Amino acid sequence: MSTTFETWRDRFERLRAHKAFELTVITIIVVSALLIGAKTYEEEVSPFQQWLLVMDVAVTVFFLVEILIRMAAEKRLRDFFRKGWNIFDFLIVTASLIPLDDSEMVLLARLLRIFRVLRLVSMIPELRMLMAALVKSIPRMGYVALLMFIIFYIYAALGSFLFAEVDDFLWGNISIAMLTLFRIATFEDWTDVMYATQEVYAWSWIYYLTFIFLTAFIFLNMMIGIVLDVMQKESVQMEIESGKGEAAELHGLRSDVRELRDQLSRMEALLERRS
Repeated sequence: MSTTFETWRDRFERLRAHKAFELTVITIIVVSALLIGAKTYEEEVSPFQQWLLVMDVAVTVFFLVEILIRMAAEKRLRDFFRKGWNIFDFLIVTASLIPLDDSEMVLLARLLRIFRVLRLVSMIPELRMLMAALVKSIPRMGYVALLMFIIFYIYAALGSFLFAEVDDFLWGNISIAMLTLFRIATFEDWTDVMYATQEVYAWSWIYYLTFIFLTAFIFLNMMIGIVLDVMQKESVQMEIESGKGEAAELHGLRSDVRELRDQLSRMEALLERRS
C-alpha cells in the first residue's frame, strides 16, 4: 500500500513539475478571465449564456483537480500549506465552488471568480518576484509617504493662508488645499491653478515649482529607487534558489570557499597536534 502511494505521489509530482501542465493551467486561467469579461455583455438567458455557464463549471472542475494534484504531489499535506501562494490558490479555488445558479449568492460567486485571474501571479515566477518586491518595499515606501504627507501638509497650510481669497473653491481650507496639491502633483491642469493665483500674486510660480520639484521629481524617484532595490534583491534570491544565473554561481563559489577554509582549518589543527 505504501509503495503504491509513493508511486502515485511521484507521478503527481512529475506532472506538477511538467512545463506542459504549467502552460495548461496558465491557459485555463486566461480562459477563466475571458469568461468573466464575456459575462458582462449579456444578462438575459440565451444559448450563449448557457455555454458560458458550462465553461465556467468546466474551469472550476479543472482548478479543483489541479489543486488536488498539487496537494497529492507533496510528501505531507501540511507541506502544501507552508507556502503562502499555495494557501492563496487553495482559497481561490475553494471560493470558486460557490454555485452561480443560487440567486442569493450569485453576486458573491461572481466577485470571487474575478480573483481567479490573480492565480497567474502564483503560477509565473517572474510575477511572484514582482509581487514579493512590491510587498517588501511597502514598509520602506511608508517612510517616504510620511515625508510626502508632511510636505503636502506644509504646502497646503501655506496655500490656504495665501490663496484662499483668490479661489476659495481650491484653497478654502487645508483639506481642500491638499486635494488641490494632489491635482498639481499629478499634473492635472495644474497650470490653470497657477495662472489663477499669478494674476494676484506674480511670485506664486515659486510656490508651485518648488512643490512639483519635491513631489514629482525627488519623492517619486525615491519610491522608484526603493522598488528597484528590492526587485534586484528578489531577483538575486530567485537565482540562488533556482541555481541558475550569476548570483547562483557566486553563491556556489562562496560556499566552496567556506568549505575549503574549514578543511584548511581542520588540516592545520591536525598538523599542530602531530607536531
